Amino acid sequence: MLDTNRSFPRQLEDEAIYIMREVAAQFEKPALLFSCGKDSITLVRLAQKAFHPGKIPFPLLHVDTGHNFPETIEFRDKLVKELNLDLLIGSVEQSIKEGKVKEETGKYASRNALQTVTLLEAVETNKFDACLGGARRDEEKARAKERIFSVRDDFGQWDAKKQRPEMFDMLNGDIEIGENVRVFPISNWTELDVWNYIKEEKIEIPSVYFAHKRKVFERDGMLWSESEFVNRMEDEKVFEETVRFRTLGDMSCTAAVKSTADNIDTIIDEILSAEISERGARIDDKRSEAAMEKRKQQGYF
Repeated sequence: MLDTNRSFPRQLEDEAIYIMREVAAQFEKPALLFSCGKDSITLVRLAQKAFHPGKIPFPLLHVDTGHNFPETIEFRDKLVKELNLDLLIGSVEQSIKEGKVKEETGKYASRNALQTVTLLEAVETNKFDACLGGARRDEEKARAKERIFSVRDDFGQWDAKKQRPEMFDMLNGDIEIGENVRVFPISNWTELDVWNYIKEEKIEIPSVYFAHKRKVFERDGMLWSESEFVNRMEDEKVFEETVRFRTLGDMSCTAAVKSTADNIDTIIDEILSAEISERGARIDDKRSEAAMEKRKQQGYF
């Protein structure tokens, strides 16, 4: 008997490919937002399938905070080279140097929220009218409010009350001058769907998703990476632990989880028995009850 927890429903792939082709048909200059995480890597595989045997017809846009895990940047560059992809990089470091954003200070300092300004500038400079992202409705309640074609105003801002109804598979890409659309092809997928897809498609992902030894310290009940990018207090002692990352932001906003899951099957087992949500280890989501929604209103992914 088929174990439904361990199989990928292929209609989700069909839906995502349909959405990507609609983007290519309805918009003049789309881009794929690439974070180096498992969801955006999944989007790349879907785009390969959607436009095979041709090249993916839009560039990858990575908003680089400068505080990324070295393993993810190495993976990004390898993927781009192997698949002959076009890559554009928006630099938060450059935005700071130019005085467009201000570096945070203090115990919980992070560049995560600063990405918004860099992203909006990249969208404006390159005249992108649609940006595909890997957000899913099951991740977080603000993301559950998103449409598949989610309209942003001419300031790049999102208003949950002004989103269009989406009937069946009718996706409306009509926008006014200055507006753009964020598109979420895997919006209807779950975390488990993504992992089952990665397994069935044999998709390579960054090594930090698998259990490994890492120097960490404990803060607020979570395991933070010991790094020059994280402001560790004197009483926060570093120790070595076997951990992995369930979700990936940069090093200043993503906590590890204690784990021995070193392959896809054991990761899936771990997810099935997990007591915290996927983004439970994302420190940036814990700043306030509505942290994600506020960032999205300002133009965040």
